[in-house]
Amino acid sequence: MSWNKAPDRTATPRAKANAPRLRKSMTDTEKRLWWHLRARLPMEGTHFRRQMAIGPFVVDFVCLEHRLIIEVDGDQHGTDEALIYDARRDAYLKAGGFRILRFSNREVMTELDPVLDTIFAALATTTPTPYPSPQGGGDFGENSHG
Repeated sequence: MSWNKAPDRTATPRAKANAPRLRKSMTDTEKRLWWHLRARLPMEGTHFRRQMAIGPFVVDFVCLEHRLIIEVDGDQHGTDEALIYDARRDAYLKAGGFRILRFSNREVMTELDPVLDTIFAALATTTPTPYPSPQGGGDFGENSHG
């Protein structure tokens, strides 16, 4: 791997196949946050995608321009097995230059304004491109404008 190239994070066939299924079966909590991400947080350069495949994983929401992933966690994320999986998943995504915000279903359903404030603050914080090209373009192994 070249010093200025991002590690390969091309979506795996399995993750690509899972993403549309997950988009069609979003939970009520995910639907609620999705609506607010589109209606209440529209700022320049904050286009969010939902249930997007990145490498072998499908993330709940991602703003590629800001390298920000938002995860909405239900009760199933509290098990030891799920915590280990989430830690491995987060390490993989962070190695690709992403920041990750996690919110519980309860937070999204009962404390939405603080959740949105946290997301807004993360979007307002700019971070350098993790693997900039010598020309300053930088990319993450896939077209971030499509």
